[in-house]
Amino acid sequence: MHQFEVQTIFDMFQIGNHQIAFTNSAMWMLVGAIALWFFMLSGMKGRVVPTRGQMLIENFTGFVLNMLHANIGEAGKKYLPYVFSLFMFILFANVAGLLPLGVFGLHPFTVTSHFTITGVLAIMSFSIVLIVGFAKHGLRFFSLFAPKGTPVPVLLLVAPIEFVSFMVRPFSLALRLFVAMTAGHILLKVLAGFIINASAGGAGLGLAVGIPSFALMVGVSALELLVAGVQAYVFALLTALYINDAEHLHDHH
Repeated sequence: MHQFEVQTIFDMFQIGNHQIAFTNSAMWMLVGAIALWFFMLSGMKGRVVPTRGQMLIENFTGFVLNMLHANIGEAGKKYLPYVFSLFMFILFANVAGLLPLGVFGLHPFTVTSHFTITGVLAIMSFSIVLIVGFAKHGLRFFSLFAPKGTPVPVLLLVAPIEFVSFMVRPFSLALRLFVAMTAGHILLKVLAGFIINASAGGAGLGLAVGIPSFALMVGVSALELLVAGVQAYVFALLTALYINDAEHLHDHH
């Protein structure tokens, strides 16, 4: 579990009795943000004949925009900057954690394998839903928990269930990403441990256990790359679906 440890790089300042430190987690978030910044910069020239970077960014932006359009409709356009940033940041953070930098003695840290990070991202999405919902519909936003045409006795049962499922959303958003990242990394670590321990047990055992474990590691690494993309997409997609609820309440269903 050593790979998930948040380690202090240097102390920054103190608030009350708490020392606020610059950690490896903060560093990798910074790395992700800077990498994303440069990636975006490469494609922001707006040339008529697009460069490779620009084409890539146009594809990503188009992808997120289509998703927003499909789930929210015309109103989805204004959420593009937030959902796109969310998607790209999670994608970069997930992929950064998979980079084989250990070869150079630098251990990448997957920030999305920490519940605090995914939790803050989920709370941000959830806050937007609440702000949009109340700003647009006022107290009518509560009608989200009461589907139209439901008889009152049934409503007494349905409304609390709807309310609880609504309040659980940020947790499920945060948990899904955190679990997917953590599980994949633990699995890779376990397989790596197999290889190392088997090779210590002699050549025969080393080959018998090492080769299948290594093959499995290659497969799992490929799967992890896929998961890195899928989880970023799922997070962005669910954010879009939740914003749709806030935008349209039940008119849309």
